Amino acid sequence: MTNLTSLLVANRGEIAVRIFRTARALGLATVAVHSDPDADALHVRDADAAVRLPGAAPADTYLRGDLIIKAALAAGADAVHPGYGFLSENADFARAVLAAGLTWIGPPPEAIEAMASKTRAKELMRTAGVPLLDPVDPAAATPADLPLLLKAAAGGGGRGMRVVRDLDQLKEALDAASAEARSAFGDGEVFAEPYVERGRHVEVQILADAHGTVWALGTRDCSLQRRHQKVIEEAPAPGLPDALRESLHSAAVAAARAVSYEGAGTVEFLVTADGRPYFLEMNTRLQVEHPVTEAVFGLDLVALQLRVAEGAALPPAPPQPTGHAVEARLYAEDPAQDWRPQTGALHTLAIPGEIRVDTGFTDGDTVGIHYDPMLAKVVAHAPTRAEAVRALAGALAGARIHGLTTNRELLVRSLRHPEFAAGQLDTGFYDRHLDILTDGTPDATPAALAAALAEAAPGPDAPLATRLGGWRNVRSQPQTRRYTAAGTAYEVQYHPVNHPGIRVVAATPDLVTLEVEGIRRVFHVKHNSNNTEIYVDSALGAHTFTPVPRFPDPQDRTEPGSLLAPMPGTVVRIAEGLAPGSPVTAGQPLLWLEAMKMEHRILAPASGTLTALHAATGQQVEFGALLAVVQEEPQA
Repeated sequence: MTNLTSLLVANRGEIAVRIFRTARALGLATVAVHSDPDADALHVRDADAAVRLPGAAPADTYLRGDLIIKAALAAGADAVHPGYGFLSENADFARAVLAAGLTWIGPPPEAIEAMASKTRAKELMRTAGVPLLDPVDPAAATPADLPLLLKAAAGGGGRGMRVVRDLDQLKEALDAASAEARSAFGDGEVFAEPYVERGRHVEVQILADAHGTVWALGTRDCSLQRRHQKVIEEAPAPGLPDALRESLHSAAVAAARAVSYEGAGTVEFLVTADGRPYFLEMNTRLQVEHPVTEAVFGLDLVALQLRVAEGAALPPAPPQPTGHAVEARLYAEDPAQDWRPQTGALHTLAIPGEIRVDTGFTDGDTVGIHYDPMLAKVVAHAPTRAEAVRALAGALAGARIHGLTTNRELLVRSLRHPEFAAGQLDTGFYDRHLDILTDGTPDATPAALAAALAEAAPGPDAPLATRLGGWRNVRSQPQTRRYTAAGTAYEVQYHPVNHPGIRVVAATPDLVTLEVEGIRRVFHVKHNSNNTEIYVDSALGAHTFTPVPRFPDPQDRTEPGSLLAPMPGTVVRIAEGLAPGSPVTAGQPLLWLEAMKMEHRILAPASGTLTALHAATGQQVEFGALLAVVQEEPQA
């Protein structure tokens, strides 16, 4: 038995904060590592000690195993927990940790190595009798093999994945998938397999010790995904027949035993519409969605990882599961704009209710450009699935999130969608429903009026008569405020006490009560630190208003056809042969921008001629930077 005393987490953000929480409960000292942009991040503030990894890019910081081991030794840590992502599934890093005399909180390097390549893992699973989809040789693919799914052999998280439905697009898709995989994982190997329409992504959490015990801790459904990355997960996977559930458990245990696994891991399967399961991959680490399994089984998986690493034996069988748990990933992104990630100050993050929130941010923190845009994981647990879904949707709907566009409304609408409520889950959910789920901006007029009243309202120390509404010199003259919200202009005119169709009940700088169509509504109002935005939250929705200056400054105008960077990022690719003078067609991808672990295509806005190209491969660009100019061809 090993007796751990101090733990370094070779990761950042919410997973580092979550691991530190368990480590403190077990009496372990905690050590953080951080890049320069993360110098004041929550996981750094939360640790007993922190060590700087000079630089900003992951390749210079969180992927530098040598620097992380040096940091652990310098800080006196005796164990390293990799979290997920970064080096968590790197067998060479695990070996280096062990060679340095530190305890590795993860499976043996040999098990990581065996499952590191999806192609090698499939060969191993075939030998173990685990069901598999037959691979397809892209060079010999025929129309009968379509649709195909291209996947990076060394990857995960949706990177290097493409769906091909037309053989004419296969070569371009292979090149793009290989380039993305090489950029993300340093390995451009890509393989192809049949793409299963309307399949379900179901996984089994396993936990194993060094004494031969392997637990199968139930199933999780992770079918709701965007860009092959999970958005909503739940445990247990709903609607599975008992026989299928047992076969998944058996296959997962067989996979773990095939590589002499130890610690926490996840075996992922694709389940077809007719109920046939196929092995996808084994993640040799803790999963992002592990909290739903913890909630259902009443376990702390990080604590069990630490005890297994110390040499403890698991009981012969896990506890019995109870109830249902659902997790939603709250991202700083705009689903209506091709999931565009958002950066900037997070002024408020407050989620009500008896809900678990795992986050790496607090009010006032900044979401930067270098890392994943996930703000938090929000988890509800209840006796039944319907109760858990309702509790999670209610908590997200009532959350106050100020400063950044998020996918919160999408999550609420997804949880309340009839298909999801009925447990009809598959990976094509957002392909079918995204337009409806992101359609329409609710009328913000009552909220705009609340913002105007809050701006005009005196503070709580003003005289009583003033606080009752008489704070204007000329009561008969209506007041006017102009705002923009989500691209829509609002102009509200009001008397200090009443507004057409709306009765003002009370107004203070941060709380306004209105009677709207006979129903009393409470609006919470908050300004950001420099008063450039006003946030209004109520049961009618959340709105961000930008006051329109009475005399706006002249705005710089860009040349027609200018393509501006929609976010800060790195230019990773430019279309082959593209140069000033090249003809382009509307919607043609011109270049690819990588930001926050995702690739974004910059498309030609119209058919015409490229008159300027200001971007270069590898170039770092700021938000709004001019990338290229397309001169539209004249209309006939």
